[in-house]
Amino acid sequence: MTRHAPNLRAQKIAGGVATDQRHDSAHKHVRGTAVYIDDMPEPSGTLHGCLGLSTATHATITSMDLSAVRAAPGVVDVLTASDVPGENDISPTGRHDEPVLADGKVQFFGQPIFCVIAETREQARRATRLAKVEYKELPFVTDIGVLDPRKDKLVTPPLTLRRGDAAAAINAAPRRLKGKMRIGGQDHFYLEGQIAMAIPGEDQDVTIYSSTQHPSEIQHMVSHALGVPSHAVTVEIRRMGGGFGGKETQGNQFAALAAIAAKKHHRAVKIRPDRDDDMIATGKRHDFLVDYEVGFDDEGNILGVDFMFAARCGFSADLSGPVTDRALFHCDNTYFWPAVHAQSAPLYTNTVSNTAFRGFGGPQGMIGAERVIEEVAFAVGKDPLEIRKKNFYGTSDRNVTPYHQTVEDNIIHRIVAELEASCDYARRRRTIEAFNVNSRFIKRGLALTPVKFGISFTATHYNQAGALVHVYTDGSVHLNHGGTEMGQGLYVKVAQVVAEEFQIDLDQVKITATTTGKVPNTSATAASSGSDLNGMAAQNAARQIKERLTNFAAEKYQVPRDQVLFLPNRVRIGNQEIAFADLVRQAYMA
Repeated sequence: MTRHAPNLRAQKIAGGVATDQRHDSAHKHVRGTAVYIDDMPEPSGTLHGCLGLSTATHATITSMDLSAVRAAPGVVDVLTASDVPGENDISPTGRHDEPVLADGKVQFFGQPIFCVIAETREQARRATRLAKVEYKELPFVTDIGVLDPRKDKLVTPPLTLRRGDAAAAINAAPRRLKGKMRIGGQDHFYLEGQIAMAIPGEDQDVTIYSSTQHPSEIQHMVSHALGVPSHAVTVEIRRMGGGFGGKETQGNQFAALAAIAAKKHHRAVKIRPDRDDDMIATGKRHDFLVDYEVGFDDEGNILGVDFMFAARCGFSADLSGPVTDRALFHCDNTYFWPAVHAQSAPLYTNTVSNTAFRGFGGPQGMIGAERVIEEVAFAVGKDPLEIRKKNFYGTSDRNVTPYHQTVEDNIIHRIVAELEASCDYARRRRTIEAFNVNSRFIKRGLALTPVKFGISFTATHYNQAGALVHVYTDGSVHLNHGGTEMGQGLYVKVAQVVAEEFQIDLDQVKITATTTGKVPNTSATAASSGSDLNGMAAQNAARQIKERLTNFAAEKYQVPRDQVLFLPNRVRIGNQEIAFADLVRQAYMA
């Protein structure tokens, strides 16, 4: 007998959509019982890996003596580029510019050039320090401020958005100004660092536990590095200790190396870098230099803008193309530029390749737009909020973006008006101005700033998801989908969708770890799309099963289909009601 006894007279299910539910692992988080990859029991004989990092910023490797490393206590193997059995590349966009291990040339300080495999993690870490590597230094660049965004090397093709003649509009404007701003980068600093554990199987098979937002990409990159089909690689992740975009592509290297070593030595291999190695060898938020020129009138109406968004991308493309694209897609924020020209410059530098980070270029684009608004406000001597409102997108006109999309359902005017009134903006502004007049050193400020953010993937083929739903004969449900849980509560939200569809209590839906072995070809949990994509996939799966149950009930009880109604924990069939579990059991027995 199961412990759960559904309430067959309930007016609504417990835990359905639009009800407050605790995070499914919250009680485990606070008690320390939530199992992360480093908490999992290690198979007997597990080996541990540690990356050997370059100490040159841009150089050719003239010699690499690893004899002392190989002779160090506990060392089983030292992997180099020549040990990669398949393709020595983990470029997420397929540009073949990001090796698993550098081969003959390093392009940033801290680039992995070898990987020590030892009996213990401590032995692997200590052994990496014994390598003797000699370099021939090459010219390098680490600061995009010294580069020409129109001429210097890019890691991926740039994007240009234009509508109207921005140069002519700026030249004809009564007033104009230009400037440059630097937007800094940022480390993800997820609480759980990067980690991968690979367990070899029969034939070509390997199972990988990876702290990743994109299990399918890990699967593909490992299969390429091993030179095996994707079906030989299974990737699983139950939960991450934070991601923020830093685990969308950055886990590829650790998973690939763990898998290579595991298959070579027929033993499980785990790689968990120290925090310092993690921060040195993995990408960050892109820092930008934004050049802008704007034409406007004496009232602060903007007539034309020209942007150049130059990004420090690092040594390889990674996701810099879509990141810089999205920066351009947000260079308008909530404002209509009558004439606009905006260009990206994803610049090559001898630094770690920057990557996805919350907002994915959107924040940098919006900051550029807001800088223009502030500059215009200062130039005409008006409150920046007044300039913002003057330049908002319209509803019936002035409503086409720089990427030629018409803005629909525009509610920015109403939102800002309500906020301006509810926060008593005008009075607070006057109070702050009075304070600043009488305060020589300490100054106060106030801003009311809008945000436009586009969700989903600009690579539109990623805007799909899959789900696997099992219904067992006791009425309980097993749910699996391609979304990953990193603390945001995705798992419980999708479970609520399934519970709502079947009209069963939430505790009847079992949440299971994301695995490529159940749902294939998944998209990254990113782009603010995880709930929508995976929730709809799970809903679709549940509806298919529900449709079959409806057809079965209608045929068995000889009633029209519209007389089969799913109620909380039960099903009404004609003039009788039976438990959901009973209908499932009857369908199975039939």
